[in-house]
Formats: sequence, C-alpha cells, structure tokens
Amino acid sequence: MRKVKTSIHVWHVEMTDRPEASEPDARPYRLLKVEQPLPELNRFLYATVGASCMWYMRLPWRWQQWQDYVTKESIETWVAYQGATPIGYFELEKQPRGSTEIAYFGLIPEFIGRGLGRQFLRDAISKAWDTADNRIWLHTCTLDHPNALPNYLNRGFKIFKEEDFEDMIPADPLQPWEGAAKPT
Repeated sequence: MRKVKTSIHVWHVEMTDRPEASEPDARPYRLLKVEQPLPELNRFLYATVGASCMWYMRLPWRWQQWQDYVTKESIETWVAYQGATPIGYFELEKQPRGSTEIAYFGLIPEFIGRGLGRQFLRDAISKAWDTADNRIWLHTCTLDHPNALPNYLNRGFKIFKEEDFEDMIPADPLQPWEGAAKPT
C-alpha cells in the first residue's frame, strides 16, 4: 500500500454539562447496544464507516488486537439499524475521573445525507452521558467528513484543544476490503 506524508489538524471537543432533555426527534432507526463483543463486527463497522474518512490506524490490527479492544469493560458499541441493515455505529470508552470518550462515531456512507446524523449524534451524546460523571469528549480531524466538526459544535461541544501532526497515510482512497471500490 502506497503511503504519503500528510498534515492533519485535530480538534478535541468536550461537553461538561449534560444537555437539557428535549423532545427527541422521531428516530428513523433502532439503536442497539452490542451485547456480545465481536471483533469481526467492530472491524466491519470501522472499515465501512471509516473508509471515506481515511480511518487507517486500526486497519492493520490482527484479530487478537480487535478482541482485546472490544472485550474491555470500558468499551461499549452501539449500532443503528433500519430494518435489519446497519446504518452506523459509535463506540464509547469510559475513562478515569468520570469522563467518557465517543471514540468512534459515524454513518455508513450510503446513509450520509439522509438527515440521520443530527439525531444519531444526539443518541451518542445521551448514551455517553449515561456512563459519564462530568465530561464527554471526542476528537475529529481534517480527514473526517466536512460536516463533522460543525455537527459536534452545533450539538453543544466546545473545542478545548487543537493540534497538528504529520503521518504517513494511505495514498489511495480506503476501501472496506481489497477491491471494494464502487464503479464510477
């Protein structure tokens, strides 16, 4: 796999007060917590959701690395479904001192642009606050969807840190699996 040196800007955002409860939108999907951690499921979600945003860091993980990660007591995986079709997911990681990170969040590309992101983020925030005492947070970067940071800020997150780094990232668009690129 060819790689290219890339400059990446990262925004770390946090919410230190739980939002006031509001009348929830009618949820056009079912949200279910994964009860039996499965490395294959999390890798599928990571690769499928993250391909369009260059989520490359975990792609080389072996099965045991995924197993060790998804079976940690501090990790929760939530999946949204329309019918029997997964449309997106988020992972929560409970951290020391009452904090919970929304470690991964996103929709499968075919479901982006259908008006699901706002409600799905509200659900992720609500579930994160169910495990947090005083703070939820996440990070996003210039590789992510262009609407990611505005969506987080519009839901009440505040930037608490920014940083720049360079990394060797795949030069070609990522695919959920080898040869998965859709015909153009």
